[in-house]
Order: sequence, then structure tokens, then C-alpha cells
Amino acid sequence: MDVALTGADLVTCLGDADATFAALREGVDGSEPLRFYDTGRMGVTRGYHVTDDEGDGKDEPPLRAGRWLARCVAGAVRRAGIDPARERVSVIVGTGLRELRAVERWTLDGVPVRRRDLHFDAAVRAVLPDVAEVITVSNACSASGHALALAQDMLAAGEADAVVAAGCDAMSESMLTMIGRVADAPTAVLQPFQEGRAGVLLGEGAVAVVLQPRTDGGARPLATVLGTGLSCDAHHETAPDAGGIVAAMRDAHSRAGVSPRDIGLVLAHGTGTALNDPTEAAALREVFDGTAPGPLVTGVKGAIGHTSGSAALMSLLIAVESMRTGSVPATVGLSEPIPEAAGLRLVIGEPADCDARVAQVNAFGFGGVNAVSIIRVDR
Repeated sequence: MDVALTGADLVTCLGDADATFAALREGVDGSEPLRFYDTGRMGVTRGYHVTDDEGDGKDEPPLRAGRWLARCVAGAVRRAGIDPARERVSVIVGTGLRELRAVERWTLDGVPVRRRDLHFDAAVRAVLPDVAEVITVSNACSASGHALALAQDMLAAGEADAVVAAGCDAMSESMLTMIGRVADAPTAVLQPFQEGRAGVLLGEGAVAVVLQPRTDGGARPLATVLGTGLSCDAHHETAPDAGGIVAAMRDAHSRAGVSPRDIGLVLAHGTGTALNDPTEAAALREVFDGTAPGPLVTGVKGAIGHTSGSAALMSLLIAVESMRTGSVPATVGLSEPIPEAAGLRLVIGEPADCDARVAQVNAFGFGGVNAVSIIRVDR
């Protein structure tokens, strides 16, 4: 079932949607020194912080992910022009960490948190009290891609008139410590598909899109979601598997009714890690073999960091903007691609002109939880 994307909003370290798109075109690296943590014991010194509306940037406000989520969900619904008081509107939130940072602060610093605030129902209902339901899907780094797939299924089953698919995550000390322990030294910069890359850095933020059934004669949507393919290969706790990634891509193509030749743009997962980038590159080469020159390929984590559960939908909106404007942002931090990426049309250095109408968005998570979405933009 084709689904219309009728409203959207996001917030990243680079700002709101317009500011983020503008900064991506300029190749801005949004990383900065970490603000709220004892970096000496974590092995990580930099990240991609969202600047909060309150506080001085030194004192950490509580429940940050939920605040960004509420802002984006309200903005997306407003832009879509739907009314949860009159229509059946559900919200599905994909997240990797939920409000884990609040649990850390409760345990370590005695800052109390209500258990129900670890689910995002209260945050969403603070701005949209009349939504039918709020579902939180905690599903690693492809979580918002899974939220998108579930939203499509709900619409196809007639269980909602509109569904808001969303994603959000804030950095946590435990996640920062984990990535710090797999690097020989603190990573200075995130460089997707770069030879000699040093590893991943965390970003944060939120994103929301409104999905409705595609109808003839209605207003032109921002994009059409043609299909989302999923796989859970369970190959390894953290290491990706090319077979599982290829399976998700081919499932997406089948559900969307497209072939690899139809796809003109790929938003890659591109984490800048030793394992993801060559595995993802090999999977792309396998799937797009024989489609020369093949799609343009770019990634955004060098600019906004790895935003965990919100990464899939953030990349999706950047794909929409790239096709709408005819300009694909370069992959920040990439100058010398890894050998495994030979033959891929990576966007390096400057934005690339783009006449694509169909794009693929990759998102992969720990445990082989993969989501790949196919979207179309009609100018």
C-alpha cells in the first residue's frame, strides 16, 4: 500500500529542519566537546549535542528526548493539517535508548524520574492529548524505520486514519562508555566510508512524519512511502551481516514494487565504524550490481552523528529534501573512500545534482535488526 507523507519535523544538533538542511548543504560538522559527562573515564570526548531551549548548556535538563519528540510530533501534525480530536491518529515512537539518561541520573545523582515517563505517552499527550494511542518501540538503531513499517501496516489494516511515525534519542553515559571501549583512542571525527576511519560518535535529536493513505485528487504529499523491508538476522550482538542487510534491501524493493534500476539515491547507514561501512558497501554493491552508473550514495552521520533510534527517519527526510531540491549533500568527513566502496557513486566534497525520484534509506541495528525504506518524490 502506497502511503502519503503529509507532514514532517525534526531537530538535530544543527537546529530545526530548515537549519539542518542548510547546514548539510554547506558540509557543516556539528560535533563539539561533550557537555554533561566525565569524559576522562569514558574514552569519548566529542558528540553532536542538541542545544536545548532552556538551561545554560552546562546543567542537563531532564527528559530531553521526550521534549524534542513532543516538539517534532506537534510540528508534523500541524503541517499535515490533521486533527486528532476528529480523526483516529496513532503515534509510534522508535527509539534505541528511550529515556535511559534519566535512569542513569536517578541512579547516580538521585534525580528522581517517574517510571511512566520512560515511555513516551506522556510526552506526546502533553501536546496532542486526543491521539488514540502512543506506542514506544525500543529497537536499536533502526527503530524509527520499524516505526515507519508499523505505521504503514496500521494504515493498510484500516486501524487508523493517520499515523505519526517518530524517533528520538538523547545521549547516555552508558552508551557513550560502550563506544569508547571499542576504540584505541577517543574518536575525533565521524567519517563514513573513509579509509582509516576511527569510529562512531553519538548524536541526538528527534524526528516525526505523518502518514496517511494515498488518495487520488488530494493535495500532493511531501513524499510517498512505497514500502519498508525488514530483517532480523541475529548474526551477532553488534557486528552487521551482509546477508541480513541484502535481505532487507530486497524485501524493501519487493514491497515497493521497484527494481534496483529504479533507485536514484541511497541514504546509507554509514556509521564510520570498522565493521558497518565495508559490510554496507558490499551489500550495496551486490544489490546494485549491473545497474551502472548506479544510485548516488550519501550519509549524514558525519554531520549530525549517529542519532540511534531516530536515524532512519532523519535520513528519510534528508532524502526527501535532496530529491525535492535536486541537490544531494556530500558525506561530511569523507575524502578517501574505503576499497570496499569502489564502484559506488559516493557524494564527496560538494553537493551533487540529482534528478532522482525514488530513494532508498538504510538503517541497521545491533543484533541484525535492519530496516530499509523506499520513497518517491513527485515534483
